[in-house]
Amino acid sequence: MKTPTRFAPLETRRAFGRSLRARLHRVDQSNATATARDPVAILKRADVGKLTALLPVKVERMSESPFAFFRGSVALMAFDLSKLPTTGIEPQICGDAHLRNMGAYAAPDGRIVFDINDFDETCRGPWEWDLKRLATSIVLAAREANHTEKSSKAAVQTFVRAYRRSLILFEEMPALALARWEIRRGNACEPIAATLRAAESASPKDTLKKLTVPAANAERRFKHTPPLLARLRASDASGVLNALKSYRTTLGPGRRSIFDLLRPVDVAFKVVGTGSVGNRNYAILCYGNGPNDPVFLQMKEARVSTYAAYLKGARAKHQGERVATGQHRMQSARDPLLGWARMGGRDYLVRQLADHKASIDLTKLGPSDLVAYAAVAGELFAKAHARTADAAVLVGYIGDSTKLDTAIARFAEAYADQVDRDFTTFLKANRTSRS
Repeated sequence: MKTPTRFAPLETRRAFGRSLRARLHRVDQSNATATARDPVAILKRADVGKLTALLPVKVERMSESPFAFFRGSVALMAFDLSKLPTTGIEPQICGDAHLRNMGAYAAPDGRIVFDINDFDETCRGPWEWDLKRLATSIVLAAREANHTEKSSKAAVQTFVRAYRRSLILFEEMPALALARWEIRRGNACEPIAATLRAAESASPKDTLKKLTVPAANAERRFKHTPPLLARLRASDASGVLNALKSYRTTLGPGRRSIFDLLRPVDVAFKVVGTGSVGNRNYAILCYGNGPNDPVFLQMKEARVSTYAAYLKGARAKHQGERVATGQHRMQSARDPLLGWARMGGRDYLVRQLADHKASIDLTKLGPSDLVAYAAVAGELFAKAHARTADAAVLVGYIGDSTKLDTAIARFAEAYADQVDRDFTTFLKANRTSRS
């Protein structure tokens, strides 16, 4: 059966989705058997080209727990997922879907919104990959919080149920309505509400106090606390500031006029995240309307998506543009200063740093909170996938039964066990290398 266009009748598109069950039965989505591989070798290959002096920081952060290891080992799961069959439906995927890669931030109109907020690995790829990685993160988070296996399973099934029910809503929604759709579930659980409140109260002035010290005049300059935050010498900072010229051209006329109001005054190297440790990442302090109007930009190295090796046509010409494009496709509201640049032969994403941003504290998620948060995650990923693929085809494949809910829950439990084993191997390898 030929893939129908989005202009075909709804039932035709659903029928095509149902036909894909012959290619991959929904119950078989539970298969989590990892091909024999060396997890440490895969992770080392993924770090080639990074700043080796910072890799011990990454190892330390990944060694905190299985969930922390999972955050920094997307290359390992990408390898495993590439060995599994898929339906062939390929929307824009986050690529590094997990519970810590959703959060609150300021929309262009100043409202605080909650959405997917990390796109370093984004590309067009199998929708199942986002679901399976997010579901595994739910299990790992539940284990870290000492939840029961029953409550962990319930959270994953709630996530998948919310995903498929949301797709049913989106499959008939007008295109412009879907483009504007936002998930307004701030009261779904107290941790989400707390995150929104934290984002509301956070401001660039808070970041100014955290990252800078007073200078000779009324302005401030970055602290120098290497290796996590290191102020650049003027000669090195000039390269970053010069790269902003090419970045400016990636902004539309309206957004360019906003950038033109800013005056960059200082640059620092800043270590961020877990998987991103070792990448080149710069924080740029700017002032708008005087010293009481700080604006921080982040120029973050964008490397080739981990998934590019496993997907045809996934290798972009500019990795910063790839990340920004994926963010535009998946988010309903985006940073008005989102763009990209190139410096020293490397690609970078440019965006605001810590603009009213906040993320969930997973340690504060009780069993019922985790279920509520999982439901929000399901809606967010359904919205993102529906914007970039045919929701009716997905609805046709998934159906209205609980078969996929059960299958993904089984996958997540089994793959979380695999993460535990890989984590143990990772710790052992690093102990051996230090001895």
